[in-house]
This record gives sequence, structure tokens and C-alpha cells, in this order.
Amino acid sequence: MSRVVRAALFQTAWTGDAASMVAAHEKAAREAAERGARIIGFQEVFNAPYFCQVQDPEHYRWAEPVPDGPTTQRFRALAKELGLVIVLPVYEIESAGFYYNTTAVIDADGSYLGKYRKHHIPQVHGFWEKFYFKPGNLGFPVFDTAVGKVGVYICYDRHFPEGWRALGLAGAQIVYNPSATSRGLSAYLWQLEQPAAAVANEYFIAAINRVGVEEYGDDDFYGSSYFVDPRGQFVGELASDTAPELLVRDLDLGLIDQVRQQWAFYRDRRPEAYGPLTEA
Repeated sequence: MSRVVRAALFQTAWTGDAASMVAAHEKAAREAAERGARIIGFQEVFNAPYFCQVQDPEHYRWAEPVPDGPTTQRFRALAKELGLVIVLPVYEIESAGFYYNTTAVIDADGSYLGKYRKHHIPQVHGFWEKFYFKPGNLGFPVFDTAVGKVGVYICYDRHFPEGWRALGLAGAQIVYNPSATSRGLSAYLWQLEQPAAAVANEYFIAAINRVGVEEYGDDDFYGSSYFVDPRGQFVGELASDTAPELLVRDLDLGLIDQVRQQWAFYRDRRPEAYGPLTEA
């Protein structure tokens, strides 16, 4: 049975300060709602530059509490005003010295449903994330929102199939993956891994990436954000690889049941045979 949800994502370039980034994303949320969207997601650490291209304690200043910090509270009010589910990635401080790469999920009535903390933290040239983030410790939650069951995975997480599967087993229908990924090998993987994950786990994925060159690095973020369906097919065109763009797409959640009946991957799993995978 068809059940269409109009979903949005927003990719953009760093504007130079947090206030204008927040304003740009609020404007995008309002436009998405005007176009009939019922859910929107933003890019990784949306209200800050991607500071992980350098290692400097000065950048701890971008962190704030979740959900009690000003950004989460502001977008809770906006979600309630617009009747819009918001997937909100921010830099979180839990307490002194405890920082996480976090995404809050806010329901359409403005209620805070919870948060996901990025599990897999890279530490390679241009992505010095272990300097800033502790590994996530809240599992792989799925949030029961006004539009359906929504999960979150964040950027580098996408290279690890285990979390994708955990979200599917927990009932996710749409998984948002906010990212900050630059050109090179990842541009090839960008259009390969997430469609494959959508097929393997039989749900929709919203893949979001930044655009532009930022002040802490010389490689550009290539945008190309998209929605992909449970068959691994893009829902409409990909976003620009150079310019900010609001993408709004209709996702038929009824397709999930149809695909799971045709490709019975969940039925045919053999979890009793997978024990060695957790021991390696």
C-alpha cells in the first residue's frame, strides 16, 4: 500500500559564522515546509565549519549541550511552528572533556525524541576527528516520528555495514546520513556505498554532504546529496556538486514492504552463524 512522505535535505557551504549558518538552515526548513515536506535533515555539524581538517583546541568552542543548548532549542521551536520533523547534526558537549559528533531528532510537534552519537571516528589526514570526538555510546536508536521510523548514521559510519543493519533490524524506514566528505576516493564511494546499504537493509537513505572549500582545508566538499530507495535507485536527480541546494523528494514508504516481500533478506538472515564477526 502506498504511503508517501515528502522529505527534504539541505546541503550548503560554510558562510563564515554560526549565526548565518543557522539562519540559512532555518530559511531552508521554512521553504521545505512551504513545498510540503514533512521532514528535513541537515549536513554534519551543520552550524560550524568542518574544523576537523586541523587539530586545534580552539574549535571545542563550537560544542554545546544537546538537547538543552541554544541550537536544539531554537529548532525545536521551529519544528513545532512548521509541523516539520528535523534531523539536526551538532557538535555536542556532555561535560568537560566529553565531546561527541551528535545528531538530535526533533518531532513535528517540537518534542525532542533523542540523539545519535557517531560511532566510528576517523583519524587520518584532513579528518582528525579523534582530536574532537569520543566514539558514540548510545547504540543505534530508531526514532518514532510523525512521518515514520527514522534512524541516523553519520559520515564515516557509512563505511561500516553493522550500523546500517542494526537500524534496519530496529525498524528504520528512513535513515539520514549527514556528512562532510571531500573529493578523492570518497567521491566514488559516495554513490556506491549508500545505495548498496539501502538495498541490503531495504529502507530509504538520505545522504547529505557539504559543498565548497572551507578555511581549514584546501580540498572541496562535493555535495551530490541524494535520496535513495530500498531498491538502490536514486529518487530524482542528485543535488549539485558545487552549489547549495534544497532537495525535496516524495518517498513511498509502501515500497519497503513490497521490497522486503520480494527480497526476503531479513527472513533469510543467519544470526546464529555470525558470532565470529564480533570476536575478530
